[in-house]
Amino acid sequence: MRQSNTMVPMVTRRQIILGSGAVASWLAGSVACTSSVGEQEAARALRRPLAAHIGDPVLRMRELVRYATLAPSSHNTQCWHFHLQDRALAITPDLSRRCTVVDPDDHHLYVSLGCATENLAHAALAAGLQPDIQFDPAGLGTLHARFTPTRPSETPLFHAITQRQCTRGLYDGKPLANMELRLLQQAGTGERVQVLLLTERPAMEQVLDFVIAGNTAQMESAAFMAELKAWIRFSAAEAESTGDGLFAGASGNPALPRWLGSRAMDLFLTAHSENDRYAQQIRSSAGLAVFVSERSDPAHWIEAGRCYERFALQATALGLRNAMVNQPVEVAALRPQLSAALGLGPQRPDLVVRFGRGPGLPQSMRRPVEAVLV
Repeated sequence: MRQSNTMVPMVTRRQIILGSGAVASWLAGSVACTSSVGEQEAARALRRPLAAHIGDPVLRMRELVRYATLAPSSHNTQCWHFHLQDRALAITPDLSRRCTVVDPDDHHLYVSLGCATENLAHAALAAGLQPDIQFDPAGLGTLHARFTPTRPSETPLFHAITQRQCTRGLYDGKPLANMELRLLQQAGTGERVQVLLLTERPAMEQVLDFVIAGNTAQMESAAFMAELKAWIRFSAAEAESTGDGLFAGASGNPALPRWLGSRAMDLFLTAHSENDRYAQQIRSSAGLAVFVSERSDPAHWIEAGRCYERFALQATALGLRNAMVNQPVEVAALRPQLSAALGLGPQRPDLVVRFGRGPGLPQSMRRPVEAVLV
């Protein structure tokens, strides 16, 4: 799932200036940081504390939707619709936000729905509502969440929702404590979904080989690159106005106007440079997590999303970072090879995630609640 997981191309100011001399002086005065104050203020406002004790039941449901939308999604497309009902919510996929190239079978779309559902469950408990969430596979598939009053319960995972991010930078490379690994394993395991934690360097290098092979294949695809570029928000203003997509500043890249960022991407982004960057990032990680489903269908993909989101929230609560490196599961030809290398048999590897300690990056934007309600 390349939301929050796709690497926005790292193009340095030096590369841009060397390759585009005519705009060098403009860049020196205008590209001063990776993110704008206004954009980050807007991102923080979206992550304000939950108003859990609102008397109006409709407003309380809207608050639950806001927390649900803080979940990751493929290319940060936010590919979900929410239907408000009496003491209930329904969540359905928004097919207008499909990524048909990187996600032709809608696997990542349903994983994204699972992530949002997990956030919803934690937010509901904090608001004093016990969630009962069921998946109806009819048609496109619908998640039905019904609520009954209960004692409010704010868990560490709930508090992590507003801080969680896919952090696409270097980590410190230090191993985690066994207790931390046990908590991550527990959080990432669900019904018919397991998580494999790979912390030994030979195993991580083996997966890195698949990441590089997948990244090379994707970058050689004009359709993949066109879809990726369409979801990149090169400037803070663009990220703030759309409320979605992959903001360049959230990957530590310089914020640029679209015309310049798009040109720089065409000029300087290569499979070789990106492969080197993935190698550095994986080698700086404490480990890799591979989420695996017993079967390959929307119900299991949703469960994989819920397991990943719990894992990510638990990591955040522990002060850890994580980011997707999903190329081996996105390139169909590589997926069975990865499965065989990990001894998974017929099970599907759903997600590949690196984790460790490192600095945070700017938060990504979200669309307002009104945009996802139908």
